[in-house]
Amino acid sequence: MDNKNNNMVVGMSVFGSIFFIFGFATTFIITLSAPVKEIFGLSETAAQLLTSAFFITYPIMSIPAGKLIDRIGYKYTVIAGLFFMALGSFIFIPAAKLPSFPIFLIGTFVLATGVVMLQVAANPYVTALGPDSSASSRLNLTQALNSVATMIAPWLISVAIFKGLTFVDPADNLEAASRVPLPFIVMGVFVIIVAIALMSIKLPVIKSEKSTGEKKSVWKYPHVVLGAIGIFVYVGAEAGNAGLIVNYLKNSIGIYTEMASTYAAIYWGGAMVGRFFGSFMFTDQKMSKKLTFVLPVLLLAFISGSFVTDWNWAIGATFAGAALVNFFIMLVGRGKAARTLAIFALAAAALDLTTTFTGGNIGLWTIISIGLFNSIMFPNIFSLAVRDLDKAELSSASGLINALILGGAIIPPLMGSIADGAGYTWAFIVPALCYLYIFWYAVKGNTIRR
Repeated sequence: MDNKNNNMVVGMSVFGSIFFIFGFATTFIITLSAPVKEIFGLSETAAQLLTSAFFITYPIMSIPAGKLIDRIGYKYTVIAGLFFMALGSFIFIPAAKLPSFPIFLIGTFVLATGVVMLQVAANPYVTALGPDSSASSRLNLTQALNSVATMIAPWLISVAIFKGLTFVDPADNLEAASRVPLPFIVMGVFVIIVAIALMSIKLPVIKSEKSTGEKKSVWKYPHVVLGAIGIFVYVGAEAGNAGLIVNYLKNSIGIYTEMASTYAAIYWGGAMVGRFFGSFMFTDQKMSKKLTFVLPVLLLAFISGSFVTDWNWAIGATFAGAALVNFFIMLVGRGKAARTLAIFALAAAALDLTTTFTGGNIGLWTIISIGLFNSIMFPNIFSLAVRDLDKAELSSASGLINALILGGAIIPPLMGSIADGAGYTWAFIVPALCYLYIFWYAVKGNTIRR
């Protein structure tokens, strides 16, 4: 028993690192579009192709990753994913040294291939590291580590790439390019170490289930198809908002790039805080028990918001205040997935539209507060989309839903083209429309059956 417990602790440490890694990589690439725009003198539309190169891997590589699991198992698929991430990270060295935007795109695609392999394999593997009764707890922990990473990545860009640069002098572009490789070198070395550590650990062998009958189609279920479209617009809106934050704050509000990148960290930190709230608000615990977790999460918001802004306590307090409002709005949802999703989607749409028609501090806080309301959208849309399906249909539904993460490849460039043509503020109408679709799905779309 002691060996099993020790094995699970070591395994959770490794897989906690894996969730942290692909959370960090995803957000780092999305936020990297801002310095890439400056380095190569790109339009916003072209800069957002970096995000597209990342998310296009989901429909392309998800099925091959699943087949790879069938051939070599979950553990070695994760190891392969880590090595793909390392390879992609190291491609950024020549990409930045030349510098070459096409090589940036190639490095992003290779790195993202590794991320897709991790995501396809890691979740079921974590469930097998211990008893079924605590599987949910383990997944919540790893998702929390993923969220912490999404906040750290934009902050790291601000200190590792943007620090001290104004981009008024053209020499700043070359200086920014010279700073790009170091974070990727560190990430590449780190994932190789994790891969080697994983090779030496004996973990449960998970055998993928073989289909024993005819594979069932989920296209006949409107709520599944409409839910997949919900994932498409959600991922697109989340990535699109995030990809434009730095340049919106710089060009429309006049905040210098280093500080703007720290505000992008707060946007992603909102998703972290909201997920912590959701981790206990969507349980069957008594409300009195749930309320005991609120203060620690608010404290996390206060400290994290202060930290990423170089210990600006006023910004940390404002972020904690926004988190408290988010919690009160979550209370209105009463722990029900559809109700909470509808309220959060409406709030996110309102915040995007407010960003469009205002500016200054109001526009600043409305755009970065959207992260708080993105927090519970993916799991709630997913759970509503697969509701009432039998086990034979779940894999097909999951495959369709994950393929439509493609929204992250299409909507950010669309927003970039609007920003180029009409200005940054008007670009935020696109995610507002996305959130209104999610609102409709939460209220009506998820109830539609044949």
